[in-house]
Amino acid sequence: MSTWQPAAESLNQLAAFLKDSLSGFDKNAQKQAEQMLQQAKTSPDFNNYLAFIFSSAQPPSGLQCSEQDYHLVRSAAGIMLKNNVRNEWKSISEESLRLIKLAVPMGLQDKNSQIRNFAGNVATEIIRKGGLLGWPDLLPQLLDLIANTSGQTPNEAQEGAVSAIAKISEDNFKMLMREVNGQRPLNYVLPQLIAATKSPLPKVRLGALTAINVFTSRESQALLNTIDDLLQHLFVLSADESIDVRRQVCRAFVQLVEIRPDKLQPHIGGLVDYILQQQKSEDEDLACEAAEFWLAVGEHDNLWQALSPYINRIIPTLLECMVYSGEDIALLGGQSDDEEEEDREEDIKPAFSKKSHTRNIANGEDTGEDKSGSYEKMNSMDDGLEDGEIDDFDEDGDENPDERWTIRKCSAAALDVFARDFRGPVFEAILPYLSQNLKHEDWPHREAAVLALGAVAEGCMDVVTPHLPELIPYLLSLLNDQEPIVRQITCWTLGRYSSWAAHLPDENQKNMFFVPMMEGILSKMLDKNKKVQEAGASAFANLEERSGKSLEPYCGPIIQQFVRCFGKYKDRNIYILYDCVQTLAERIGPVLAQPELSGQLMPALINRYQNVPDQSREVFPLLECLSYVALALGDAFSPYAQPIFLRCVNLIHNNLEQTLAASSNPALDHPDKDFLITSLDLLSAIIQALDDRKASELVKGSQQPFFELLSFCMEDPTDEVRQSAYALLGDCSKNVFNELQPFLNTIMPILLKQLDLDSMLDEDIDSGFDVINNAAWSAGEVAVQYLKGMQTWVPELMQRLVEIMTNPRVPKALSENAAIALGRLGLGNAEQLGPALPNFADDFLNAMSEIEPTEEKATAFRGFALTVCQNPQAIEKVLMNFFVSIARYEDMELQNPTKNELQQSFQDVLNTYKQIIPQFDAFVGQMRPEDQQRLRSTYSI
Repeated sequence: MSTWQPAAESLNQLAAFLKDSLSGFDKNAQKQAEQMLQQAKTSPDFNNYLAFIFSSAQPPSGLQCSEQDYHLVRSAAGIMLKNNVRNEWKSISEESLRLIKLAVPMGLQDKNSQIRNFAGNVATEIIRKGGLLGWPDLLPQLLDLIANTSGQTPNEAQEGAVSAIAKISEDNFKMLMREVNGQRPLNYVLPQLIAATKSPLPKVRLGALTAINVFTSRESQALLNTIDDLLQHLFVLSADESIDVRRQVCRAFVQLVEIRPDKLQPHIGGLVDYILQQQKSEDEDLACEAAEFWLAVGEHDNLWQALSPYINRIIPTLLECMVYSGEDIALLGGQSDDEEEEDREEDIKPAFSKKSHTRNIANGEDTGEDKSGSYEKMNSMDDGLEDGEIDDFDEDGDENPDERWTIRKCSAAALDVFARDFRGPVFEAILPYLSQNLKHEDWPHREAAVLALGAVAEGCMDVVTPHLPELIPYLLSLLNDQEPIVRQITCWTLGRYSSWAAHLPDENQKNMFFVPMMEGILSKMLDKNKKVQEAGASAFANLEERSGKSLEPYCGPIIQQFVRCFGKYKDRNIYILYDCVQTLAERIGPVLAQPELSGQLMPALINRYQNVPDQSREVFPLLECLSYVALALGDAFSPYAQPIFLRCVNLIHNNLEQTLAASSNPALDHPDKDFLITSLDLLSAIIQALDDRKASELVKGSQQPFFELLSFCMEDPTDEVRQSAYALLGDCSKNVFNELQPFLNTIMPILLKQLDLDSMLDEDIDSGFDVINNAAWSAGEVAVQYLKGMQTWVPELMQRLVEIMTNPRVPKALSENAAIALGRLGLGNAEQLGPALPNFADDFLNAMSEIEPTEEKATAFRGFALTVCQNPQAIEKVLMNFFVSIARYEDMELQNPTKNELQQSFQDVLNTYKQIIPQFDAFVGQMRPEDQQRLRSTYSI
């Protein structure tokens, strides 16, 4: 393949190491091989040897290796080449890179499909690292192979080439859409891919369509130019003999719904026929891809109404597909009483709710919700593994249909969407089905009917409501069904209707429906089947979410059941129990602080807390749960606060130390940042909950340097860590400022750096804006406390906040937070802000006009008023706007002294302008009569 030739001895040694590195039978040999390969990497010829072995279809002369072992050797070489290109790109020599680029096309034409896949993986990594211009011949070469322009290209070469281009498209789609030397590569790649869908080879048609579908979800000029041609090819391919091809056809139709719904609308009748046909396929993946079409159309504002004539054909198919198949029932296995069985580690998939930590200035609370449903899509349609690589976690290949996205769940989700779109007609379409199946003697039909009833709850509530007095008692009876899966889905469906029961106006009706519903779901939290326990707990969290204050009279028995669950639950269900506890705390708030309630709940929580090791992932939902409980209990949390506070500080300290160690030693794993996030959030909650004196004592009593650790977290590379760190900084400023003040010389420069928009606008801006949002809020909280102490940082802080507030790319909420922080900066530094008033007065007033009245808004307006008094001539252009803002400012909840201070500041502003505007009354007379009336009645002008 080149003038470079390997040494036979080195070749044999490397081949032996490569073979052993993939051997799962001899772990010692595998480990030793991996160590030797690490040493071999130091050789400048290492990648040359890998490329030579990988591209040689037959064992080279001098290599002592059987045919079976040689395939393992080549596979290992391909994997190492890909990883070396990915991880050590800059250190690969030009000569080695040239040899790798020669090896890849040879691998793409190999007789073995796995070798072809590995070659495609290497190719996409080279493009990812070096760009299209780094290998300009590759795309034309691949397209020539796919098109078989010579008429003599082997089938394997065509299949390898199309597989490679599909990988390159998926991993480097932005490069293909971006302009290179005045051309967009996609403009010539896409038409040739569309043409390749006519190939007589099914794998080529499949690969071409897979690559095309990378772009059907992303609007581009190349797609718009070829869409008519693409649609014609899709209609032809819709009858393809290959199930995999038809699966990609369905995916294309789903994605085109978002890009060009107008192109699909004329064909909607034919598409309905086709999708219904594919949805009934025995192939689960094809059926799911087809059913996704209903979800896409149903959620598209401009297209769903086109399905109206076909509802009575679509809905029965959805219902039919919602019945557990025989295969699913077999996978579920015999459902039994398993409450005493320990959970397998692989069954425990902890995922705490990851609520947004973004500080919402409008109400002074954290925002964010975590919603989950029985048919929530849990995974993407494609896994993250590359072709030919092994999933180490898929040991037995068994899949529980409860844990994966199935045609059953997809159809139920589509029914939910249609119910919200069409409402009454959907319920009318399912009513005969419910009548026939709710009491069906075969449990799969009974279960599917209950699922259907739950699926339409959101959209059809108005038309279902007259039937609920009859349906709810029957559903409650199904909580005792002999089949656990029926009890499981009944919990979910009752949770979906809990809002109706909780808000019944008549107390007798509540006793008839809400109380039995609550008690029934609560009882299932201790069912003898763990899956039913899980469903009961999830449904009860849903009921809590929807019922709110209606739960207050029943908190005693609820807490008692939670305590029993803490004593009974195995590891998996404990995560959902935490969600139940935190949702209750969130909904009933201070009621939870009653001694008869907290006295039962807290010992159970603390017992679990004491038995969970620091390394366990259960720490995440536990700490999050404690955050909500702390905020609900307020100062009543103080007896439990110290050990929890100190543990959080130690978790942060240990995590930061582990991060530092891993940064200097690649052999060490980086710790999970969720330990930092949940610990910071719980510290915030405790500092907010306790009175200021007790909170200060906790901070002072920390064995680790509290604010030094906080400053490290404020510079962490992970957005979510910084987001939580700035929330904690703001809470510390509000509640323990005396402890924070000595560290501001270190902390403020870090905060100022975070407020620099230039450092993040070109990155993943969504999470970055959340961090800046919290940083701006915390800056305002520090400004309120430190007043004139902020002088050193005022110029840069003002510059940063004005840049944020006036940047059109910044989200509205962040602009408002920046305006509040800027206004509050004026409380102690009005004379420094005064000269800059023309730069921000208009934007400040516009931002403040839509913010709900809070103490933050009041203090910001007061700081702005003080600033205006320093330079009254500066806001001449927006003075009328300011007067209107003063006239309309109303906050019935605002307490003294803030209320009096704000009114006095507004009075001072009006007095100032009364003295410098000659025709003051005439100026005020330009305001709307109602605004004039408010201004004159509130202030002495």
